[in-house]
Amino acid sequence: MTIDNKVLENLEKLSMLKIDDNKKEELAEQLSEILAFVDNLKELDTSKLDASFSTLAGGTPMREDIPSSNPQVVKDILSHAPDAQDDFFIVPKIIE
Repeated sequence: MTIDNKVLENLEKLSMLKIDDNKKEELAEQLSEILAFVDNLKELDTSKLDASFSTLAGGTPMREDIPSSNPQVVKDILSHAPDAQDDFFIVPKIIE
């Protein structure tokens, strides 16, 4: 799949990011390279692999699940949002 201006404009709209005009060509090339790499993965034969296949012996190591709360993290993240209210991102309605 090749990333053209129409696809890039759609990605820009969906992500709510503004891409500089002088960076669009470079970004389109980089995204096309990423898609080409991912497309190479289709060549791998995974039919003989179990769905729970892991490269780790004994499975994934577990850790204790201890919740933590740091209100400053939320403030830092939301400070970069175009619009936020009551610790939530405000986004435009896309489904009617």
